Amino acid sequence: LPVQIDPHADRSMLTALRAAPTGAGSRPGERAGGRRPWLQLLSGVLGLAGPTAELLRHSERPWASATFSGTRHLIALQFAGDDGIVSAEAFMEALPDHEFVLSRHVVIEAAIRSAEQEMMPETRLTLEAEFLLLEDA
Repeated sequence: LPVQIDPHADRSMLTALRAAPTGAGSRPGERAGGRRPWLQLLSGVLGLAGPTAELLRHSERPWASATFSGTRHLIALQFAGDDGIVSAEAFMEALPDHEFVLSRHVVIEAAIRSAEQEMMPETRLTLEAEFLLLEDA
């Protein structure tokens, strides 16, 4: 079953994600015997998206091929207002070539899967981005 993160359940988690370290050492979501890559991924995505982005949802599901294993992630973000639209456009442009720093995982695919714009009552752009993470040996 997919893991769902509800950003409205705990706003302090979003603040912690934005402030999470990306270098070596202790990381958010660390657990005995391994790391939780979804938390590092969310931190990286929110950092790339900037302060105008609002996390709407995140889901994760296992993925495997004959030789690799990992997870697929779907992250929905909403950007509001003129500044938000500028940030969304910058995010969409930077995403395909951005190098995310994750412990023991590699992002091999990052793409915008959908974009929906509303004009009323204020300009909003909702993006869904999909990521494929592989375990790094």
